[in-house]
Amino acid sequence: MYNIGDLMIYSAHGICRVDDICEKSISGITRMYYVLHPLEDDHQLTISTPINNDKVVMLDLIQKDEALNILSSFKKPGIKWNDKPNVRLNLFKEIVNTGDRKEIAKVVNTLLRKKLEAEQHDKKLYEQDQKLLNAVRKILFKELSLSLGKSAEEIEEMVKKMIKESS
Repeated sequence: MYNIGDLMIYSAHGICRVDDICEKSISGITRMYYVLHPLEDDHQLTISTPINNDKVVMLDLIQKDEALNILSSFKKPGIKWNDKPNVRLNLFKEIVNTGDRKEIAKVVNTLLRKKLEAEQHDKKLYEQDQKLLNAVRKILFKELSLSLGKSAEEIEEMVKKMIKESS
């Protein structure tokens, strides 16, 4: 159970702050709800979700030691690349949907390596790969930044440096 002011990862919305915990009645059913605010949202989006919602992923932020472990994983290759774009996208989305940050970092690692490789040849990453990379990288690097007391930009630079040094 989270408390008001706690941070969590909420589904595809990324890092959210618990602004309130209250009782709401929807369709005649009264339950306790978290009222969440995504940290990256400038439009003041508010999300209400039942406390016991098992249809979405709600995760605690990672601790510093796990964040350091995940960060160091960028020194190694990510996951095996599949040349079939739709198969690859489905595989990567399955991994992301598990919420396992170590595995998500492997997806980001692989996509970043492919992006850097493509840029060296004046090419671009396949569009659906780029969209997935942008969404997942933003959430992962923001979470790492909060856990490590650094900016998301510093995390990104550290990761790019590790990838370049290990290539």
